[in-house]
Amino acid sequence: MGSKFLTFLIHVKGKRRCLPKKLHSYGHNIVLLGDFNPKIFQPAWFGSEGLIRKPEVDGAKIEVVHQEVVIFTLEWLKIEVTRERFWAATLQESYDEPVRDLVVSTFRILRHTPLRKMGINLEEHFQIQSEERWHSIGHTLAPKEAWEGVVLNPGMNSLVIQGTRPDNLKGYVQVNVGPSPPPVHPGVRFGVNDHFEVEKPDSVIGGDEIMNILENNWVESRKRAVTIMRTLMERLNG
Repeated sequence: MGSKFLTFLIHVKGKRRCLPKKLHSYGHNIVLLGDFNPKIFQPAWFGSEGLIRKPEVDGAKIEVVHQEVVIFTLEWLKIEVTRERFWAATLQESYDEPVRDLVVSTFRILRHTPLRKMGINLEEHFQIQSEERWHSIGHTLAPKEAWEGVVLNPGMNSLVIQGTRPDNLKGYVQVNVGPSPPPVHPGVRFGVNDHFEVEKPDSVIGGDEIMNILENNWVESRKRAVTIMRTLMERLNG
């Protein structure tokens, strides 16, 4: 993970306003749902297809290789594959596009692999200036009045809001908000799942439809996720 600290400035009613600092905790991943043969997805295969370099193949940290699951890690990438799910992730913002390119190239090669659904997921953590403000954000998102007398000391652990897609594609946009784990305390975690589905999942042949969606919507998806998080943080930090 990077260690850089960034300050985001937003113009509000003609005034420039500082948001909490974005910490080094960051994650971006692509999830595909379909039918997979996990044992294919080993570092050696990616190397043989020119998708990763030989030093990366040799230095890969392999956690498990089994007919039901494969998990391995490079310095900039983690891959997990089961029979129903392919997951590729990075914790380094500078490798967002290389991860996308690797996923697209992989399934252009394995173009007959049936792909039915995809999630483009972005997660970021924001430091909050004080515990008082931190609790205020939780109360704004999940008012405690309804919980009085039901549980002791109610507090928001996770809130999920789902909305319809802003385009003509099948799927939804889901936002998850909750407290950040240490060392980002007090902090708020935002996760955006930009979820896509093929038009006819029961009769899908191959992965071209999902890969076309990924290639054509990557930039807009990231922009949408960042806008959602910045807008919420601006409003909650008012």
